[in-house]
Amino acid sequence: MELHSSYIVSFKIRGLQSLLVLLLSLPNAFAASASSQGINFSLRAFDGNSIKFQGDAAVSSDFIQLTKANQDQNLNASGGWATYREPMRLWDKATGNVADFTTHFTFVINSLGKPIFADGLAFFLVPEGSQLPINSFGGGLALVDPARDPSNASTWFVAIEFDTFYNINNSTIVVDPNCSQGAHVGIDLNNLNSTVYRCVDWFKDKIMSGGRINATITYNSSTQNLSVLMIDADATGTNINSSAIYDIVDLTKYLPEWVTFGFSAATGVYFELHTIRAWELSSNVQVMAGKRSNLRLLSILILLILVPAFIWLRHCSREKEDYPAIEQDDPAIDEEFEQVSVPKKFSYKDLVAATNNFATERLLGEGSFGRVYKGHLTSPNVDVAIKKIKPGASQGIKEFTTEVKTISLLRHKNLVQLIGWCHQKKELLLIYKFMSNGSLDSHLFKQGTFLRWENRYKIVQGIASALFYLHEECEQCVVHRDIKSSNIMLDDNFNAKVGDFGLARLVDHAKELPTTVLAGTRGYLAPEYIYNGKASKESDVYSFGVVLLEIACGRNVLEPRAGEGRAWLVGWVWELYGAGRLLDAADSKLGTDFDEQQLGCLMVVGLWCAHPDHTARPSIQEALNVLNFTAPPPTLPPKLPVLGHQPPLSAFATSSFFSSRAASTSGIEMSTFTTASVQSSHSASSPLLPNAG
Repeated sequence: MELHSSYIVSFKIRGLQSLLVLLLSLPNAFAASASSQGINFSLRAFDGNSIKFQGDAAVSSDFIQLTKANQDQNLNASGGWATYREPMRLWDKATGNVADFTTHFTFVINSLGKPIFADGLAFFLVPEGSQLPINSFGGGLALVDPARDPSNASTWFVAIEFDTFYNINNSTIVVDPNCSQGAHVGIDLNNLNSTVYRCVDWFKDKIMSGGRINATITYNSSTQNLSVLMIDADATGTNINSSAIYDIVDLTKYLPEWVTFGFSAATGVYFELHTIRAWELSSNVQVMAGKRSNLRLLSILILLILVPAFIWLRHCSREKEDYPAIEQDDPAIDEEFEQVSVPKKFSYKDLVAATNNFATERLLGEGSFGRVYKGHLTSPNVDVAIKKIKPGASQGIKEFTTEVKTISLLRHKNLVQLIGWCHQKKELLLIYKFMSNGSLDSHLFKQGTFLRWENRYKIVQGIASALFYLHEECEQCVVHRDIKSSNIMLDDNFNAKVGDFGLARLVDHAKELPTTVLAGTRGYLAPEYIYNGKASKESDVYSFGVVLLEIACGRNVLEPRAGEGRAWLVGWVWELYGAGRLLDAADSKLGTDFDEQQLGCLMVVGLWCAHPDHTARPSIQEALNVLNFTAPPPTLPPKLPVLGHQPPLSAFATSSFFSSRAASTSGIEMSTFTTASVQSSHSASSPLLPNAG
């Protein structure tokens, strides 16, 4: 029996794919020879054998002293480094693996009672063998010389700063955040203008009294989460001061494979003492054992396979010239879509005609995934929005097929309708029904736009209805994983349509999703998802809560505010809730044109859904009942609740490094960004508000 020529070409291509799979699997064949590499120490006494010192740093048996102890005004400018005796393997180029690490330490910054002091202390990682920079005292925190060339990779660093002074008008080094007390904690990536920071008012009192502070810094390589927690080590009882921040950081972009790590501190015009009282650290990374001999053997095997593979590839490409349909279409995608009932497949020619060859004037928007164009299809006669995914975008073939297969199973009035798809001439395109009012974020955050209150509340109910359908009414639970205001589309009548299912996952109702690579959008990600990589209905509800607060406040979840850095919306609204001033957070564009009961309900439900503890969040059904006023609103705690059962706080609870009373702290604020207070602009007479105080 003679095979059709296209099947012959397909067969050969599949053979090549199998060969490439074999090639790509070769590194795994050497995985058995991989080994774990890391550092593990716990120091409560110090000596010159364990710690290396530079500058003014010195050691006693009880502590490390990082700056001079002399208070003479002429001797105040001081700086020093104390680093561990061995470098740390931060990542492995051969395998691409990155280390997980956790460090706990107790430090004291003491002004000896003086009300004005400077400049601060930092935990840092720098390229192996780096030296204390000259002229880096004062605001340079012994890390940055004003004459430094930031393009020189040998001077790069990642640091956690515990800054005690407000430096400004010195852009060659740093411009600090405008914190009322000057003191703050921040994450620094190759410069001292922190990418993420938090003002810490209670820090100043600790410096005046010379009190101890416990700190934990954790890096999770799978989620790229760099988190910091600082806590009052001397306090007792349940109301213990603490502050925490985190950022998503790819350390391989800033640091080489091997790093020196430790502490720096500096003073300038003003005096303070900097000491480390205890320190422990553990790190671990999987590296290839016997790397040189293994790589030599691996190189030979790859060469033996690549040469015939290249010859085969050229042979197949010549045959493909006779069968252009194979060039244009990926049969694997067609076969995958044959297993489900998917929307119509369009030809690339039809989409070119619909958009006037993707003309600039048809462009609706652009993002990291690619561009969206308005088009008109003659069959069916309908206006469409065509998402043209750019090559190499984060939304690749996997997300493309996920969206087509997932949305083809869904039927709900509050979901974006996918009309069709196209994968041809190496292009990936998705065709949706056109939404004349665009995305929700364009109405909330752009200047000169206004969204009426009646439409806002209708949008909220529509989003909730769509999520209830996805979570509870589908045959399999659909976890969206990227609920945000820019993924909510609005039709002619401002009905909400949830879209973008490229990250969605289906799971049986009785099961949970396995740990996955962190996906989604910063600010909308639930804390437990960031830390353990497990998306869930609860993490979708968290994102929904953030969107509710954006709708009510007219502010983006991470909106930059003058003099405050990026203010975290959830923390800000929760502060106003606790003060009995919840309606002060209302979007100023609304004026007085809103239903006070609906607005109060919307904000309380938003906070309820964005509760840091996933077990305390409502189901989407419970949230919808309150929004529809068929159930009473919840009573929430007046302060942002504790996350004591989740990393990195659990590291405190399980570590013998800190006292048990420190592990039982409450009132810990796990917000990523600083909160801000605002002046009252609305009356706060809603029954949904707690008593002020």
